[in-house]
Amino acid sequence: MTTTTEIPGQLFLQYVLETIVDDKDQLKIEGRIDDLGVLLTVQVSERDMGKLIGKSGQTVKALRTLLRLIGGNLSQRINLKVIEPTLATQS
Repeated sequence: MTTTTEIPGQLFLQYVLETIVDDKDQLKIEGRIDDLGVLLTVQVSERDMGKLIGKSGQTVKALRTLLRLIGGNLSQRINLKVIEPTLATQS
């Protein structure tokens, strides 16, 4: 099991998203490292989804760019996956 501090970019993402979202109790960030790199999976409440995505997807695109920079400094590939609230409640 990998702790939060061992997964590149996870603490950064946690800090940024806690600032953006209103429903902090529904914010879930999971990190996983495999042979393809780092996968950070984010789940927020339905009403915070618009804030996470941003206008025309600019916020999530900027987060992905920053995570790519963090990963580049550590020679790791960091990917960000956003789970839609409707899909999360069905599974």
